[in-house]
Amino acid sequence: MDYAVIVAYVIIVIALCVRVTRRSPDTDELFLAGRSLGPAVIGLSLFASNISSTTLIGLPGAAWEHGISVANYEWMAALVLLFTAVFVLPVFIRSRITTIPEVLEQRFDARLRKYLSAVSLFLSIVLDTAGSLYAGALVLMLFFPGLDLAATCAAMALFAGIYTAAGGLRAVVYTDVLQATVLLLGSLILSLLVFGEFDYNWSRVVDSVDPGHMSLIRPMDDPALPWLGTLIGLPLLGFYYWTMNQYVAQRLLGARDVQAAARGAMLAAALKLLPLFLMVMPGAMAISLFPDLERADTVFPRLIAEYAPAGLAGLMLAGLMAAIMSSVDSTLNSASTLLMVDFVKPRHPQMSTRSIARWGRVCTLVLMLLAALWAPAIDHFPGLFAYLQQTFAYVTPPLVAVFAAGFCSRRIGARAALFGLALGHGFAALAFVGAQLGWHDIHFTIVAGILFAFTLVCIYTLQQMPGFAPALSAQVSAVRRRDGEALPARLRLGILALTVLTLALVFAFR
Repeated sequence: MDYAVIVAYVIIVIALCVRVTRRSPDTDELFLAGRSLGPAVIGLSLFASNISSTTLIGLPGAAWEHGISVANYEWMAALVLLFTAVFVLPVFIRSRITTIPEVLEQRFDARLRKYLSAVSLFLSIVLDTAGSLYAGALVLMLFFPGLDLAATCAAMALFAGIYTAAGGLRAVVYTDVLQATVLLLGSLILSLLVFGEFDYNWSRVVDSVDPGHMSLIRPMDDPALPWLGTLIGLPLLGFYYWTMNQYVAQRLLGARDVQAAARGAMLAAALKLLPLFLMVMPGAMAISLFPDLERADTVFPRLIAEYAPAGLAGLMLAGLMAAIMSSVDSTLNSASTLLMVDFVKPRHPQMSTRSIARWGRVCTLVLMLLAALWAPAIDHFPGLFAYLQQTFAYVTPPLVAVFAAGFCSRRIGARAALFGLALGHGFAALAFVGAQLGWHDIHFTIVAGILFAFTLVCIYTLQQMPGFAPALSAQVSAVRRRDGEALPARLRLGILALTVLTLALVFAFR
């Protein structure tokens, strides 16, 4: 029964992709689904593409090891999405951009665009795609012990790479809708089964788990997530991931209008409140069920293997693979978009849209190969969640600082922004090396806040020095004028209500 469910899922995904690929996509269709996506597709696709390794594998593992404070990443993501829906999306949609780095070119110059695009490409391959392949391989190797790590990563990359190259973003988002449905259903069933081990009695859960593991707000010396890191670090990481990260924001750019993008962001924000109950709580409850696990990252697959009956285990495994594959296809498509639109097209402006689409497919397959080669190396790091979050914490805050400085001040010039960003990343490299050598033990979420502040100071200091031209230009005014359309009153009221619900949830589990 398990094998039958898995095979049925694979057949459905292939059939859906074949139907979508009949469109023979051009550039806009391949990279942005023809800018025709509705709110439901956007919201479910945002949720499914994010819910891969960092959630299904990383979150339960981190909850088993450190407690439910890891869910702060999820509710903070909901707040960031709501902020983006109100203040950032109108600029993106009205600019008619294909990649997020294009916004920096409109505000500054082409150098900042290429800088952000290059960093985004690196993170997309080394973190998002490779991390998802590694997580998928861990799952399959637990159920099929004879599998080889490198070969399993390669097979998953090949499957995702082929249908992503063929169908583009439309194939990605429509398979994401299917995968999000399977994922939510499977996670709900598993969390109920695990809760059943405690006779559906919350008091028994609380009594069996250390009190510190059941609190979202942790003291400053907490090794997993101190309260100051939640306050200053997580908003920065979340803003980059949900607003500046091409692999996530590409769904928003493919919206048919501003309202569709905002409603899709609201739906994704609401769904991001569920992982606390569907992934984090089962991981925390597993502390008393599996006290002697060798690897924290195997918690969720072990829960499936131990408590899911025949047939249901196949559905759960299909849900796991669905989430992981949805992240792989998303990152591959976004990386291909960045490479073609930000690097190839400016050098060859005479290329036809069909040629760009064709070479975009080739780039997708090449990037798939690079990610598959790097994925097995993640096995040498202490944990998947730590690998992903720590790297983001050292690389992305300087980028967020440039974005904030450029759009909050009209006086910042391109030269000051570029050199300030370079100084910020230089300081980040020193801080990362210092952490590895034991020079400091500052939590990476607090380091993220320090790097953000340092980069901002560098940018504003450089702007005052001789040789750095004033920033105000026609480009600045043009970008800022695009932010004129206000969201409807009912949509703003819904965003406010969802914000209050999120904060109430945090207060309940403080």
